[in-house]
Amino acid sequence: MANVLVVDDSSTVRNEVGNFLGSNGFQVALAVDGHDGLAKLRQDGGIKLVVCDVNMPNMDGLTMVERVRSELGNHKVHVVMLTTESSPAMKERGKAAGVKGWIVKPFNGAAVLGSFQKLAV
Repeated sequence: MANVLVVDDSSTVRNEVGNFLGSNGFQVALAVDGHDGLAKLRQDGGIKLVVCDVNMPNMDGLTMVERVRSELGNHKVHVVMLTTESSPAMKERGKAAGVKGWIVKPFNGAAVLGSFQKLAV
């Protein structure tokens, strides 16, 4: 059972973030897009934190978060967006969907490790 789900269509980013979190004690699951992420959340009730990209094929990250809240009724999982997007409109949409944090790429694991540890319990 994972406690963190990393959702990104870039295998490089997905693996970088997943490997960093795994080496710091997290149980990590990986997903390639929003559809895959939603499916993983349906399957694994132990996920407490989702680190998610915005721009992905099939289903973008913000739509995935909105569906997690509406379809799964899951308001307990914490979501942090890890993206190149920095527009106020995107951030506002994320906030409305219950996103806890917004990190602009590149990923700096050391800078967010403490926050992630608090969110993943």
